[in-house]
Amino acid sequence: MPRETMITGDALPDDEKRRDAALRPRRLSDVIGQRQLVRKLEINVNAARKLKEPLGHILFDGPPGLGKTTFAMALPNELGTSIQLTSGPALTKPADLLPFLTNLEEGSILFVDEIHRMPRVVEEFIYPAMEDFRVDIVLGEGLNARTISMPLKRFTLIGATTRSGMLSGPLRDRFRMHEHLEFYTVEDLATIVTTNAKKLNTHLDPDAAIEMARRSRGTPRIANSRLHWVRSFAASESDGRITRAIALAALELAEVDPEGLDKQDRRYLETLMGVFDGGPAGVEAIAATMNLPADTLADEVEPFLLREQFVVRTPRGRLATHRAYKHFGKTPKPTEGEDAGLFE
Repeated sequence: MPRETMITGDALPDDEKRRDAALRPRRLSDVIGQRQLVRKLEINVNAARKLKEPLGHILFDGPPGLGKTTFAMALPNELGTSIQLTSGPALTKPADLLPFLTNLEEGSILFVDEIHRMPRVVEEFIYPAMEDFRVDIVLGEGLNARTISMPLKRFTLIGATTRSGMLSGPLRDRFRMHEHLEFYTVEDLATIVTTNAKKLNTHLDPDAAIEMARRSRGTPRIANSRLHWVRSFAASESDGRITRAIALAALELAEVDPEGLDKQDRRYLETLMGVFDGGPAGVEAIAATMNLPADTLADEVEPFLLREQFVVRTPRGRLATHRAYKHFGKTPKPTEGEDAGLFE
């Protein structure tokens, strides 16, 4: 049986993460979607068992909510080993990382969330641990300084990042597997919410599951959030059964429209179309007008709008597309030059 999971530092989950953890698949066979990645991990796990070697270091990247932590938590269950969790912002100096490394057992896993936010001094400290399973500790200062090499148990480092481009080349190259998680299909998301509704002992009609899946932006975390909200709405306003009518009423109250756009998305598009005449406009200017940090727009709002082609990036800034105008029942301004093709 797997040993107890250790959670520490900034990896301690808040209420939302605890809620999601209760629905999280325990084994790779329980994962819905990402089938190619699941198959590759299963092959590596089987190889590690047969060769009696630790699993190679793994880097998961992709937008938030696609299952990076889920895969990391499932692997120790497959291997029958332990896992320690921390995050890049919690590791401000090498001394913060040392207790994790020295407490690792043979074949165990160290999971570092937001690994792109790990300081360079910590990153360089972990290089020999990843390559040679040792750490170099400097004792003393100046002429009296000496370096002690401390051996470590063979372990697997799993890193998760939403911004793989911010990782240095030397760190990225030390991961044996680098896997990008893709957005989920509506069918996979409908299966996820149906499965999780059963775990919550909640009746969910198939057409209600499809409605929630369509409005979940291709992201399981959002699908689970939609499920919990609709479940609460059904318990409060009806008999607890989630029908399509109940799901639609709950999602309308939550201001989630049929395209999956929420209040923040619509405000972004209305600002771009209304204040900036559809663009082009820089994200900093849009953020300043909305009184929000530019990083919030770039990381949380724009990826979905770009993927669904409500917005495009041009060399001159963000530009609302014909689809965005159509969604709001508006007519785009006449556009000339290199951006004109977006409205044909």
